[in-house]
Amino acid sequence: MLLRGCIRMFFFYDVGEAFDLEKLRGLVGPRGGPTKPEFPRRTPDYIRFENPPIAEPSEGLTLRSGEKVVCSIKYYEYAIVEVQMEASFEGDWELFLAQTSRWMDSPEIEPEGRGVVRKHLERIAGVVSKPREDWVQENYLVVELNEIRDEKGNMVTAEELLSSRRDQIVQLIRGEATALARSTTDRLLEGSLSYYPADLLVVGATAAMVYDRVEEAGWTIQVLEYAKMQLLEFRYYDNFMTRVLSDVYNTLDRKQNLLLSRWRLPGEANRLNTIRLDVMDLTERVDNAVKFVSDTFYARAYRLAASRVGVAEYRDLVEKKLETAGELYGFMVAQFNEARLFLLEAAITVLCLLDVLLLFRGR
Repeated sequence: MLLRGCIRMFFFYDVGEAFDLEKLRGLVGPRGGPTKPEFPRRTPDYIRFENPPIAEPSEGLTLRSGEKVVCSIKYYEYAIVEVQMEASFEGDWELFLAQTSRWMDSPEIEPEGRGVVRKHLERIAGVVSKPREDWVQENYLVVELNEIRDEKGNMVTAEELLSSRRDQIVQLIRGEATALARSTTDRLLEGSLSYYPADLLVVGATAAMVYDRVEEAGWTIQVLEYAKMQLLEFRYYDNFMTRVLSDVYNTLDRKQNLLLSRWRLPGEANRLNTIRLDVMDLTERVDNAVKFVSDTFYARAYRLAASRVGVAEYRDLVEKKLETAGELYGFMVAQFNEARLFLLEAAITVLCLLDVLLLFRGR
């Protein structure tokens, strides 16, 4: 078979809390613009990005291997910067598998993406709210195939591709040089999607294969990017809430045996509750950035991608930590009220004793 398409490597970096999109558009200028929010394939008009990411082309890169790649940038509202590197391809399955595996395992590509982000952030530093020094990072590889022809020159359908090249498809999305076990292959191909006879989407945790026309493949890949962006945000807030809860536990350990120290618990409790409400607000905004509902192709593609990359698992972890924070807030307030009640009762007891002493002295 003759394959034509490209390999796309995505790097996502969480560089702050949010971007000021209006200022960002002014700094990016005519070189960039918002991603078109409407999806094709009979998708309802209400399914769109609330604040579409701002895309900007970047200069081409030459990797250490000598390969030249096309580079572009996207800025998401939540201060996530996405770097995309793209290299075109034309050849057979063996060559395609070898190149995909090398891209997936190469340690030299990510530092190139990080360098691109740092260079662009120098220009837009003023639009980043609460910039972060330590970036949480995710990467994803997408194999985009726009044309697959058999030995007779005929276009291969999705059904033919799944029946004759299932092992190679799984190798592509796992970056493996050899075929995988049948059970693994069946599991990874379960849930693959097609809309027309000649398109196919197969999603894995670290890579995906999109077989479609160029203009249609871009929309499917945008859905994959969105799922990965969500994962990165929830990973950050999971780590953040872990640190917050650890600090609260340490505070309670120091103060639980000291009655007077509990007098400062309201301040700690209010701080914790403020953080909890802020995180709840931010995670809700991430959830509501675009709503994929009903049984449209892109809704099913999103649900498949979200389940494979682990969005739901990290979302649940954040929710559980937020619930724990709420319970700790109630516990801290209860501890303060208990200490206050104890001191009040002690004061009343002292006053009663004084009254008794004064009474006896008066006699």
